[in-house]
Amino acid sequence: MQRTERPYLSAKIKIALIGTRGIPARYGGFETAIEEVGRRLVEQGHEVTVYCRGTAKEDRQSEYLGMKLVHLPALRRRSLETLSHTALSVLHAVIRRPDAAIVFNAANAPMLPLLGVAKIPFATHVDGLEWKRAKWGPVGQRYYLLCERLSVWWSQELIADAQGIADYYKTKFARATRLITYGAPQLAPAPARRLSELGLETKKFHLVVARFEPENHVEMIVRGYTQSEAKLPLVVVGSAPYAEQYTQQVQEASNEKVRFLGGVWDQELLDELYAHSLAYWHGHSVGGTNPSLLRALGAGTAVNAYDVNFNREVAMDAGEYFNDVNTASLLFDRTEEHIDSVLERGQKARVRAKAYDWNDVASAYGDLCTDLAGRTNSTRKLGSALVAGDRSTQA
Repeated sequence: MQRTERPYLSAKIKIALIGTRGIPARYGGFETAIEEVGRRLVEQGHEVTVYCRGTAKEDRQSEYLGMKLVHLPALRRRSLETLSHTALSVLHAVIRRPDAAIVFNAANAPMLPLLGVAKIPFATHVDGLEWKRAKWGPVGQRYYLLCERLSVWWSQELIADAQGIADYYKTKFARATRLITYGAPQLAPAPARRLSELGLETKKFHLVVARFEPENHVEMIVRGYTQSEAKLPLVVVGSAPYAEQYTQQVQEASNEKVRFLGGVWDQELLDELYAHSLAYWHGHSVGGTNPSLLRALGAGTAVNAYDVNFNREVAMDAGEYFNDVNTASLLFDRTEEHIDSVLERGQKARVRAKAYDWNDVASAYGDLCTDLAGRTNSTRKLGSALVAGDRSTQA
């Protein structure tokens, strides 16, 4: 993503951000994007409302970083949690009448017609290739494939956060998207003040940060580590609320040198883990541009990533790549045997991170919302003409 100096358009509008767990960001990429983009849009004078779920009443905030927060309930079942919360959020938005809405996650497609009927202009951030996630059975996979198509039919604009996702929608649906990636936090080099709490030393441990889901290949990384000759500990940050069986498999693949920290919500400590690890191991395979990968780059840490186009697109020569337990095992050995080369890749990571700037990302979202708010016809007929190629912008 090339840095631009283009200022925000002057129109101040009401923007609704729908379909995520909400903020403060404690879960995934969508929440990180909303927190980083939303606060910048507020700084430019826009009114931003974020729909949130899963927060105890005593911990709820009505405002965060200038954004208005609306807390609504959700059904506590994996297959219904997101859609049930989005349904209530969309109904609330229909009453409140924002000038533009961004709906995150193509799985929320069944709720899009409500926005269309209410003539609230909106775009859908389609996320990654959700139907490939192992946690969804055949019914779930068919549902996500259907939602992809519904999002194409009903959305005025589609947002892709990686070129690979944009290419997928162009090839499969002949549909242009707005390519808007995530930003990479630029973490300045800092002393390791907190590592001693965990018994760790600078550049003397490997790091994984991921939800425990099969397509994130945490088990593959752990097995590769235990089969290798690696001497430095492997620190694993993350968990999964609906993946007890997979979590057990990950733990069974470990040995005494694997350190499971669970979820780490202390941002200072997490930043130190990224910045002071020898290498960050990234197993994600079906998403687009991943915030955890970007955070590792911004920390100046070498990346060892699962070999898919999304990860190569982001890390480039700051990364080395694996695709199974054996190649991961060999890469663990090579990483510890050639530390100078790994540290050199860390310098390349910091340079690569500069291509992902949150100010540019927020500018692209601001332009999109202003475009949406300026349209008089906010509904689409099924099978109508696709968005023209010249509407697609690359952030």
